[in-house]
Amino acid sequence: MAQSPLTVIPPDIVCAADYERYAQRYIEASAWAYLQGGAADEMTLATNCDAWASLKLWPRMLADVAHGHTRCNLFGDELAHPIILAPVATQRLFHPEGELASVLAAGVMGGAAVVSTQASVTLEEVTKQAHGPLWFQLYWQGGRDATLALVKRAEAAGYRALVLTVDAPVSGVRNREQRAGFSVPSSAAQVNVKMLTLPVLQQGMSTVFDGLMPLAPQWHDVEWLAKQTHLPIILKGVLHPKDARLAIEAGAAGIVVSNHGGRVLDSALPTLDALAGVVLAVDGAIPVLVDGGIRRGTDIVKAIALGASAVMIGRPYVHALATAGALGVAHLIRLLREELEVAMALTGCKTLECISSEYLHTAANFNGA
Repeated sequence: MAQSPLTVIPPDIVCAADYERYAQRYIEASAWAYLQGGAADEMTLATNCDAWASLKLWPRMLADVAHGHTRCNLFGDELAHPIILAPVATQRLFHPEGELASVLAAGVMGGAAVVSTQASVTLEEVTKQAHGPLWFQLYWQGGRDATLALVKRAEAAGYRALVLTVDAPVSGVRNREQRAGFSVPSSAAQVNVKMLTLPVLQQGMSTVFDGLMPLAPQWHDVEWLAKQTHLPIILKGVLHPKDARLAIEAGAAGIVVSNHGGRVLDSALPTLDALAGVVLAVDGAIPVLVDGGIRRGTDIVKAIALGASAVMIGRPYVHALATAGALGVAHLIRLLREELEVAMALTGCKTLECISSEYLHTAANFNGA
């Protein structure tokens, strides 16, 4: 049985990995399987983290970094740091205050948070707890009318951007949570939307191609959506450079390079491997963010060196939420920001704008040193 969350941060929690180690004590076994699991054999889940760890920094010495900072500007808001809380569904599974605690921590620490369509708190109630900018993560609701109704709710509630998730029209098989017999309890129910009604299938028809995919968005739907709202639309789930260019053509204001934390398509490439190609395709036209396996301040430096404007974290802040609520999430953000500051100072980077691929030890850099 899960223990009650902490009210004081233990002194031996000094990094994101420590929160993961603690969190299992405070999360029910089936919910833990849901949180930690990935699609099929969980290959992409593993390679996301491994890829960041394998890329090495190449520091420069004796640089003037006094009075440096980690500030960045995204979609009109100045943030104290480039660490965004990614959308995670049904957070009351992990702490009684759920999304309310997460967005409180994000705002207090000078950052932004993305609230999931599948939140366990209404999107309007979440904004009352916010102390910083909130973005609303949007799942296509099977058609334009239902999707637009949700968008208008987000606009009216004061959200600053829409994060349209485009990589999960069909969810991957999550073996770990299936074995654990997971189902969302009523206390953490998804309160913003109703379950989609799938078409009635005739014998021989495919659940995927005839049931789910007719309800999924396409590029012309993104173009339509961009014309219906004043909010910037950020497409989350882009891995291919050609899709990055199509996103710009469709009116996207930003991109998140993401493979859904390894939860959808197993064997998809890790986000680090996709990032540089997407950045090159975008060519500065819109901001590019990245998630998937970000666990350290050094990972953030690597992401920005590859061209990202900011990063998103998912599982790490849920581990902190489960351990100690808003206090835990705020503490985790502080730890990551401090790690980022130290990594910047030790590589010779005064601001985020100073970070470039020069600080990565790659074959191309080594050969041209």
